[in-house]
Amino acid sequence: MLNINGITVRLGGRMILDRASASLPPKSRVGLIRRNGAGKSTLMKVMIGQLEPDDGEIEMPKKTRIGYLQQEAPHGQTTPIDTVLEADKERAALLIESETCEDPDRLGEVYERLMAIDAYTAPARAASILVGLGFDEEMQNRPLDSYSGGWKMRVALAALLFSEPDLLLLDEPSNHLDLEATLWLENFLKAYPNMIVIISHERDLLNNVVDNILHLEGGKVFLYSGGYDSFERQRAERAAQLAAAKASQDAQRAKLQEYIAKNSARASTAKQAQSRQKMLAKMQPIASMAEDPTLSFDFPSPEELRPPLVTLDMASVGYTENKPILQRLNLRLDPDDRIALLGRNGNGKTTLARLLAAQLTPMDGSIAVSGKMRVGYFTQYQVEELDTEDTPVEHMTHLMKGKTPAAVRGQLGRFGFSGEKATTKVGKLSGGERARLALALITRDAPHMLILDEPTNHLDVDAREALVQALNAYNGAVVIVSHDRHMIELTADRLVLVDGGQANEYGGSLEDYTDLILGKNQPKSDGQKFGKKDKKAAAAAREKSADLKKSAQEAEAKTVKLTAELRTLDQAMFDPSKAESYLKKLSMGDLSKRRADVAAKLEAAEAAWLEASEAVEQAG
Repeated sequence: MLNINGITVRLGGRMILDRASASLPPKSRVGLIRRNGAGKSTLMKVMIGQLEPDDGEIEMPKKTRIGYLQQEAPHGQTTPIDTVLEADKERAALLIESETCEDPDRLGEVYERLMAIDAYTAPARAASILVGLGFDEEMQNRPLDSYSGGWKMRVALAALLFSEPDLLLLDEPSNHLDLEATLWLENFLKAYPNMIVIISHERDLLNNVVDNILHLEGGKVFLYSGGYDSFERQRAERAAQLAAAKASQDAQRAKLQEYIAKNSARASTAKQAQSRQKMLAKMQPIASMAEDPTLSFDFPSPEELRPPLVTLDMASVGYTENKPILQRLNLRLDPDDRIALLGRNGNGKTTLARLLAAQLTPMDGSIAVSGKMRVGYFTQYQVEELDTEDTPVEHMTHLMKGKTPAAVRGQLGRFGFSGEKATTKVGKLSGGERARLALALITRDAPHMLILDEPTNHLDVDAREALVQALNAYNGAVVIVSHDRHMIELTADRLVLVDGGQANEYGGSLEDYTDLILGKNQPKSDGQKFGKKDKKAAAAAREKSADLKKSAQEAEAKTVKLTAELRTLDQAMFDPSKAESYLKKLSMGDLSKRRADVAAKLEAAEAAWLEASEAVEQAG
C-alpha cells in the first residue's frame, strides 16, 4: 500500500500539487498520467524523497526498496553486463565478502544467502534483460563510453529492472527505445512481481500493463481502476455527470439570485432573502473538466501529383564509401501510401528515411523522384535544435520568407500557436509544444510526403490522438518510424521491415510482428527471412479481400468521424462558452441526448469495423 496524503508542492510561486491524496493498492501497477507539465514528474520526485513537499506526506511500508530511473546515464569503461550486475548491491557485496571472509560460520551464511537470492543465475538474468533491450552478446561487453546517450539510458533501465525494487518508478521509459524493445519491456512489466508506478503516454502499455490509472488534474489526483481505455470511459461518464451537476447548480444559483434581488428590500420577505443569501454563499461551485483548446494538428494538403512519388531500383545507401548500410532496395511510394518502417534501432530505418528525404544519395542503383515533390522530414534533432530565444512567429517568419504575416500566423494556427503562444519564447514551451512547432515548420510548404521519425516522444496521449487524426486527414504520403504501436496500427497500411541490410515488404500484420518479436512465432527453417510470404499468394489474398477491406475502411472512417463528433460534444458540455456555434443553441439536456445518440452510433460503427476487420483477417 502506498498512500499519497494531502501532498502540496509549489514551484516558483506556482501551485503544482494542491492537497493531492490517493491510496494505491498493494502490488498494483499504476499509470500516472496527465498533460505534460501538469506535475507527474514532480509527484514522482516526492515519492522517492528527491523533493520535499510544502505539506502532506507519502506513506509506505518501512524498508520499501524504491527503484527510480535517474536522468544521468551511466558512463565509463565498465561494460553494460557488469553495470547491470552491479545494480544488485547485496549480491555484489556478498560476492566480495565470500572471497575475503575467513570465518567459516559467516562464510556459510554468505553462501546460503547467495543461494537464496539466486546469485549464480544473475549473469544469465542480466544478459536476458540486455538482449530484450537490444544488446547482443558483443554489445554487452563493450565499454559504456562507446555508446550514445540513448543506448546508455537503456543500460540504466536494464540495471533498474534487474535490481527488482519493491516499488518500481518509471518516467517515460520507452522514450529511448525502438518498437522492438518497447514490446519486450511491456511483456517484462506484465510479469513484474512488485508494485509499479509508471509515467507513460503509450496507450498500449497503459492498457496492457497497468491495472489502475492515477490521473493528475488541477493539482489533484484521481484513481481509476483498469487500463487507459477504461479510464477514458469512466472519465467521460464523470465529465457528463459534472456537466449535468454544474448546469443544475447554475440554474439553482440563478433562481436564488433572482429571489434575493426581488425580495431583499421587502420587510415581509427580507429574512427569507437573507436565508437564501447564506445558502448562495455556502454553495461550492462545480468546476467543469478543463480541456486544452490549443491542442491542434492540421497538415496542409498538397496539390495532387501523378504516382509514383519515389521509386528505388536496386539502390544501395550508406555513409562511408563502399560500406553501404542498406543494399538492393526496391521500393515504390505512391501519393496515398502510409508506410511504417519496422526493425531494431541500428538496422537502417533512419538511413532509409534520409534517402527518401533526399538527404542521402544512392551509392549504387537508382532513385527516381517526382520533380515537383516536396518532402517534410521530422526528427527529434529538429526539436532539440530550435532556438530557445526565438518565438514560433520568428521561427516561421525566417522559413516563410516573402510570405505575409497572415500566412505565417495561419500556418502556426494550424498547430495551436495563436495569440500569446505564437509570441512565447521557445525556451518556455513544453516538449510537446516544441514538437508541434517542429511539425508546423516542416509542413509550411504543404509537402507531398511526410517522413516522421519518432514524432510522439514528447507528446501526451491526447496529443498523440490528435496527431493520428491529422495524419488520417492528410492527403499526402506518410512514412513513419515509431515505437508507438497504437499510432502505427491507426495510420499505416503498409509495413516495411528493415533488417539484415535490406528493406522488404512485411507480409504479416503488426500483431504478427509483435508475436514474432516476443518469440511466439519462430523463423522458418528453410532459411527465408521472417515475415516474408509468397508474393503471388499474398497478391491473390489481397485481391480476394478487396471488398472486405473497403468495408473495413468505410467503417473505420465512420468511426473516426463519430469519435470527432463525440469529442466536440464533450467539449461543448465541459465548456459551453467555447462550443461550436451550432451547439451553443442547444440546452444541456439536448446536448446530453445528442451525445447519447452519437455514442450509440459510435458503438455500432466500432462493432461493424471490428466485424469487417476480422473478416479481412480471416480472408487473408
